[in-house]
Amino acid sequence: MAIIEIKELDLSIKKTEILKKVSVSFEQGKIHGLIGRNGSGKTMLMKCICGFIRPTSGTICVNGREVGKDCDFPENIGIIIETPGFIPYYSGFKNLKLIADLNKKADTEQIKRAMSQVGLDPTLKRHVVKYSLGMRQRLGLAQAIMENPDILILDEPMNGLDKEGVEDMRKYLLDFKTQGKTILIASHSSEDIEVLCDTVHEMDKGVMTAIRE
Repeated sequence: MAIIEIKELDLSIKKTEILKKVSVSFEQGKIHGLIGRNGSGKTMLMKCICGFIRPTSGTICVNGREVGKDCDFPENIGIIIETPGFIPYYSGFKNLKLIADLNKKADTEQIKRAMSQVGLDPTLKRHVVKYSLGMRQRLGLAQAIMENPDILILDEPMNGLDKEGVEDMRKYLLDFKTQGKTILIASHSSEDIEVLCDTVHEMDKGVMTAIRE
């Protein structure tokens, strides 16, 4: 069953074509990979799916609801797009608690569990400004999963991770897949895509091509 369905999606910004007639569906419970060079349209497509950017034409349905028509932002989505932004002089836990209090969807135990799942100590008092890039990526993933979403949209989640961190992140994502989660991941790493993904699509100058379905 398709949990994300995109039809004839066009996006132009200041007369520049960013996405061109993108049509694709992503099945539930699988990991779907997006590959392509910088500027190929991967991140913009993810932002459209999340409701952050409105396409020029075409439709995006998530869980049967059209984004921008039935809802402004799809529900049950966890997101990492670009480097996660956190308040630098709060701890990791305090950052997530602040976000959770705004959304009213995750309690203290869910935050602690999400942090532990990605290899972070929820009791650590260290300010995020003193986190390594890899730790911030883990915290971003903890934020993405703490509300127990059905879908994860992850743009280059391995950025800044060392070899051990990459292996850990792959394990987390495969674990989420076994829980029935749907994951859309953009990565520059052909190895990540090969190890993780059930389907692979390539973006080039705003056009999508299926590599493996």
